[in-house]
Amino acid sequence: MKAWVESYGCTMNQGEGAQLAARLASMGHVLVSDPADAELVVVNTCTVIRETERRMLKRLEELSCQQRKVIVTGCLAAVQSGEVVKRAPGALIIPPRSYGSFAELVEERFGPAQEQPSIVTLEATSAVLPIAQGCLGNCSYCITRLARGTLVSYPMEELVAKAREHVASGAVELLITAQDTAAYGMDAGTDLGRLLEAIAAIPGDFRARVGMMNPQSLAPILPSFLSAWRSPRIYQFVHLPVQSGSGRMLEAMNRHHGPKEFEGLVERLRSASPDMCLATDVIVGFPGETDDDHRATVELIKRVRPEVVNVTRYSPRPGTEAARARNQVPGWRSKERSRELTALRMDIGMEVHRARVGMEESVLITERGKKGTMIGRTDAYRPVVVKGEHRIGSRLHVIMTDATPTYMVGEARGA
Repeated sequence: MKAWVESYGCTMNQGEGAQLAARLASMGHVLVSDPADAELVVVNTCTVIRETERRMLKRLEELSCQQRKVIVTGCLAAVQSGEVVKRAPGALIIPPRSYGSFAELVEERFGPAQEQPSIVTLEATSAVLPIAQGCLGNCSYCITRLARGTLVSYPMEELVAKAREHVASGAVELLITAQDTAAYGMDAGTDLGRLLEAIAAIPGDFRARVGMMNPQSLAPILPSFLSAWRSPRIYQFVHLPVQSGSGRMLEAMNRHHGPKEFEGLVERLRSASPDMCLATDVIVGFPGETDDDHRATVELIKRVRPEVVNVTRYSPRPGTEAARARNQVPGWRSKERSRELTALRMDIGMEVHRARVGMEESVLITERGKKGTMIGRTDAYRPVVVKGEHRIGSRLHVIMTDATPTYMVGEARGA
């Protein structure tokens, strides 16, 4: 059958969607470039917040009305299968924990494909490398934990082989991802640092970005992580969610770390790599959050000054501990707090980037931009819009000429 795979949500979901597409091709299904041509549609879903879930369910209703054959994968398939059945009664539901049986389940429902199996060549310049399923946390607000289960780390030798395959196929970036990358190997007697060392030893001109890691998972492996992170093949970038600057709120969230532990980790990371780029996540409007709790978050962000702050308004998710809390924060107040933190994040980003104007940095070109520009990343994963035409995968010496809160603008030296 002609098949189409559409993925929503996090980087890990995007990577798993690509793997499912490759699996369909290997079974003999034909991947199409236009969903309108597809007989079989895989919707790889996300349900991290309520608004995202609504969009997913609306999409499933559309496909069901079009009489398409539908497969629903991802987190919604695991935790909201009843809602999926209501919107798309004939859909095949395959949650993440059943991906190992994906081919068998598809053939059982739809029969064998009529075309010859094919191999999908990995041609992406940025390749996603999921390294584990699930996590060791029990955050009171998180539905992903319910969908993905406890930590299962993938074998290191398989991950290194897959990374080598991506690089050999032209990938210049490896996006290493999991629900909590720092937890990798804690169920298997190894750790993230060892995996990064093995990946950094792969021949080729590429960079690896390490995805989100929780403070309580990073702390015990910090020496091993720092040893591997110093490799020039690893972006000097860390995504370390704090979620709140209030110790009281962090305890209610079951985060297993406090503001001081977060700040201590950031201090050690910056001592090891002063030019690093820090990203963090913050939840506003968590049940019981007072003005004082919010102010503590604002003050922490002012002290730590992360360049990227992903601000999310709390959304109660079914089955989670926090959804049962009685002291929910009104939506208008959450919106006010979100606006304040977003404005602060923009101010910090502008200050940091403006201070870099005039600097010359090495930039890896990763994609094509708009209006005759290219987009690249510095060694600290800062995005740079580079004027002119340049080869994807090329490394340029770029002089920074302008700044915005979210990216810099530069010109290649000698261009």
